[in-house]
Amino acid sequence: MADNSLYQGSTYFDLILQGLRRWPEREAIVDADGVSLSYAELEQRIWRTARALRDVGLEAGDGVAQLAANRVDTFVTMAAVLANGMRYTPLHPLGSLDDQLFILTDARISALVVDVSHFSERGSQLMAGAAATLQVFTLGQADFGTDLPELAAQSEAEQLDTLPAYEDIAWVTYTGGTTGKPKGVIMTQGAMAAKSVISMAEWQWPSDIRYLASSPISHAAGFLLIPTFLNGGKVFLTAGFDPEQVLDLVERERVNTLFLVPTMIYVLMDHPRTRQADLSSIESIIYASAPMSPTRLEEALELLGPVMVQCYGQTECIHLTMMRKEEHILDKPQRLASCGKPPAGVRMALLNEQGAEVPHGEIGEVCIRSQAVMAGYWERPEQTAETLRGGWLHTGDLAYQDDEGFYYLVDRAKDMIISGGFNVYPREIEDVLTAHRAVAMAAVIGVPDDKWGEKVVAVIVPRLGEAVDADALIALVKDKKGAIMAPKQVDIVESLPQTALGKTDKKALRKRYWGDQQRLVN
Repeated sequence: MADNSLYQGSTYFDLILQGLRRWPEREAIVDADGVSLSYAELEQRIWRTARALRDVGLEAGDGVAQLAANRVDTFVTMAAVLANGMRYTPLHPLGSLDDQLFILTDARISALVVDVSHFSERGSQLMAGAAATLQVFTLGQADFGTDLPELAAQSEAEQLDTLPAYEDIAWVTYTGGTTGKPKGVIMTQGAMAAKSVISMAEWQWPSDIRYLASSPISHAAGFLLIPTFLNGGKVFLTAGFDPEQVLDLVERERVNTLFLVPTMIYVLMDHPRTRQADLSSIESIIYASAPMSPTRLEEALELLGPVMVQCYGQTECIHLTMMRKEEHILDKPQRLASCGKPPAGVRMALLNEQGAEVPHGEIGEVCIRSQAVMAGYWERPEQTAETLRGGWLHTGDLAYQDDEGFYYLVDRAKDMIISGGFNVYPREIEDVLTAHRAVAMAAVIGVPDDKWGEKVVAVIVPRLGEAVDADALIALVKDKKGAIMAPKQVDIVESLPQTALGKTDKKALRKRYWGDQQRLVN
């Protein structure tokens, strides 16, 4: 029997090194603080930081968490952790203190790195609530912790003797926590590498990548860095999403690639400057993390041209499906509701509750096989077994496939409403509502009701300057989808609650309506 290592390809850190060493003299990355490094300088800083972490007693397999905005040292820290074979856990910048403290304990984190220029107060709170054994480092000088870049500057910029293995845990990334406490998703070096290879193959990269990351690189936006480096491109980092700043950078730096969640795209399209700005350099806008309203997607295509690339994924497997630029067809408006097709390296099936594939055109659960699938949930064997049963990753998402092979997400299984004994899919209603010119965003939930079991409630954010007629919206849904789908109640709000990943937080929204009530249907 051949050594299994014979069939194992690059690790995630291998890909980082390959990218940095292909283009040593090129400018690699620049952040909002004005820090700019070449590929060779970036590699040297990673080795210095990796040695600094090892010299303070951290070892392979230890967990290192980081709370940081988008800056060069955020990526350097992540790469240095991976170089040492340690577990990297990002803390989302918009996460709550309680969730972040929970993650530090649950993931058995040995060291915490805090960007004190943006999170000094939260860093102090985490120190106060965390275990006394936690080592704390800072990006920059502070009245707590050890300044990691300063410590790294005293180390040698030499490659480590031992590099991580294919099966080593690279990331333990926590889910958004829309149901109960967040779960740690284990991604190995091999799975992370597979994810990057799929991205390289499928995401329609420009020939000279100039990538702007304005959402956290500690999460989905960071997955574009490695393909950018492997292609010799340049990364621009902003500390957060500001439409004015995005427009400035696109015009000044001729940015051609962006990663945006749908809510960011809506804000950018509605900004008064956007239609006058020179956006001709943009070749790809990769949108992900949440479904995009087909109506607003059509607006984006008319405004920006054929530059939209959709990626549908989960923390458990980043790549589930994608829809390429040329597949966004204005002449086929129904297509704009699709999430596309599985990319190369991903096998998808729609399964029923018995684990059998559903007939073509019928709704089933999205199930996946891929080298990029998680290894499991951190120290949660029962939940791992439930999600990875039958040789498939069970996503909990419901979808159907059309005659052209495109998949359409109906909804999350847990978000489905049962009203009057009928299954009601909120996504279908939300698409109808956001097609109305007065509606900027919509969220549909089920609320416990003595008569209906659950009544359909629509929560609406109006477009700027538009008045919303609730009765007209109810009539619109009734006309388009039938009486059972029509909301029993329409509420107008200024904004919808968001998860740390930019998705509408339906758990928080339901809590406003449910209070202490329990679900009245099974």
